[in-house]
Amino acid sequence: MAKKLRVGILFGGRSSEHEVSLLSAASIMKAIDRRKFDVVPIGITKEGRWLGAADSALLLEQGDAVLERKLSAAGAEAPAASAVFSPEPAAVALAQNGASGQAGLDVVVPVLHGTFGEDGTIQGLFELAGIAYVGAGVLGSAAGMDKDVMKRLFAQARLPIVKHVTVLRADWEKSPRKTNALIESKLRYPFFVKPANAGSSVGISKVHDHSELKPALALAAQYDRKLIIEQGVGGKKGRAREFEVAVLGNDAPVASVVGEIIPGKEFYDYEAKYLSEGSVPVIPADITRAEEKQIRAMAVEAFRACDLSGLARVDFLMEPEGKRRIYLNEVNTLPGFTSISMYPKLWDATGIGYRDLITRLVELALERHQDRTRNVYSRVEH
Repeated sequence: MAKKLRVGILFGGRSSEHEVSLLSAASIMKAIDRRKFDVVPIGITKEGRWLGAADSALLLEQGDAVLERKLSAAGAEAPAASAVFSPEPAAVALAQNGASGQAGLDVVVPVLHGTFGEDGTIQGLFELAGIAYVGAGVLGSAAGMDKDVMKRLFAQARLPIVKHVTVLRADWEKSPRKTNALIESKLRYPFFVKPANAGSSVGISKVHDHSELKPALALAAQYDRKLIIEQGVGGKKGRAREFEVAVLGNDAPVASVVGEIIPGKEFYDYEAKYLSEGSVPVIPADITRAEEKQIRAMAVEAFRACDLSGLARVDFLMEPEGKRRIYLNEVNTLPGFTSISMYPKLWDATGIGYRDLITRLVELALERHQDRTRNVYSRVEH
């Protein structure tokens, strides 16, 4: 019988998507193939403290409030199995040895959505630790998180994107009237104001006229030093259709069927995704074969343009009428991963079930790690 692989599921974290991460991790822990994998939960609190196996399980099962009460009551007398670790060097030790200090992990599945999880920071930690991990590397993760850099890469690859303007928080705070005038000279209302580095539509506003611009910029500026303002697709009378495609692979990525999101609100913001009912996923999307072919091809091109690996969800916008032009919106390198999230649902509709999808992602992580071991990091004498 083949030896089981030891897999660490890393979740929680300091981002605004902490709670979504817990949902994704719990779903993966429930579905992962225990015949193939020994699973180690590794939790991170909202304050950035790394947890041992016992408290990681508690965080996952009962949430932050219960965990904090336990830690406060235990104080300095907490046993090693419930220890709270500081990020350095305990994070590397956890990655190398597992939360209980037993046999080392073979691979880590980071289910850390948003800041510090999908922006290249945790990926750099795993690179230093020399451990295989699911998902994009440092460069791809950072590029996939920064909407400004991402769009530059899309433009370089000649992929169609909407008109946009990028401004710095410092410039807006120093000269708000000048910054507002610049935006209004480049774009027409309505448009979207976003923090360049934030996930799950956090801090995003749809701006219909001048009166809404200042509060929208102020909101986005809470989340990042760089703000991106994008031309709305469809204008004042229409609303863009929103499509999503799941991509899977390393150097030979493949795309799933196309799904459409019909938001329950004016656009697919954080509340529409996770809190309110009414948003409807349509899989497969009601589009022509030519449009589906175009969107799937663009998804793979976007994946390659950002040098991604493992997985990504790629999002698109389509004009609601007329020429129905399709625009690439963004990539998400660590999308929501509950059993009802769009990424697994798209693959399920394409023919890969949830459990098999998790197994395939672990295989891709090991494949990519093996490829990295071929690299030479010191000068070779000839």
